[in-house]
Amino acid sequence: MSLTLLQLALAALSGAAVALLLSVFGGGGSVLAVPLLLYVVGVRDPHAAVGASAAGVALNALTALAGHARAGRVRWGPATAFALFGVVGAWGGATLAQRIDGRSLLLAFAAAMAAVGLAMLRPQTAADAGDIRLNRRSAPRLVAAGLGVGAASGFFGIGGGFLIVPGLMTATGMGLALAQASSLVSVFAFGTTTAVTYAASGWLQPDLILAMAAGGVVGAAAGLPLAARLGRNATLGRRLFAGLIVLTAIYVALRALAGG
Repeated sequence: MSLTLLQLALAALSGAAVALLLSVFGGGGSVLAVPLLLYVVGVRDPHAAVGASAAGVALNALTALAGHARAGRVRWGPATAFALFGVVGAWGGATLAQRIDGRSLLLAFAAAMAAVGLAMLRPQTAADAGDIRLNRRSAPRLVAAGLGVGAASGFFGIGGGFLIVPGLMTATGMGLALAQASSLVSVFAFGTTTAVTYAASGWLQPDLILAMAAGGVVGAAAGLPLAARLGRNATLGRRLFAGLIVLTAIYVALRALAGG
């Protein structure tokens, strides 16, 4: 599928929006990437949208991660361990997704989106422990959580990344702000792994990915100051974003059921 200049511009705007949300909400910000590509940019095949979203979000996450790392909000040990084990799950999940027809994949994705929104409406732990380390107690939980979350991220395109933040919090005791920043390590790793599997099957469009990445630089630059400003007062923002996700999930499901 060749893209028009208008579609490339819309892809850049979509990349900017996703990168901004990634900067503010961590892995959960990636969930709108596939709907944006399908219904705003006009990508016709759900598999192509999933593959492109994974690659674009991975590049956008890398931009946002650099900013959070400079601010000292990334806990590299647990984040890296979580990502390494998750890559195995992401490969398996992405391979399975490519064997499912587009309509069923979209319905599953809509269900995952609804779960994202509902999860974001739940109260979040706001306190952050400053010294989070990988140890014998946390390692088994990190392995199990990383494998499971990686599989979801691979299957749903990086939209499954909403599980990364709660996975890190549960496995390590990491607070919300640190988990959101540290989750970007896994978003990059899982997105790259998923994109590689789709590239091997011929689903990726380089021009679409580059447009998303270019927009992502702008979105991350706008999102990082916003993330720092929101701090612990992000409850209203999370609720509004959660509502948007649930509404989008309903729309995606209706379009899939209607065959459009």
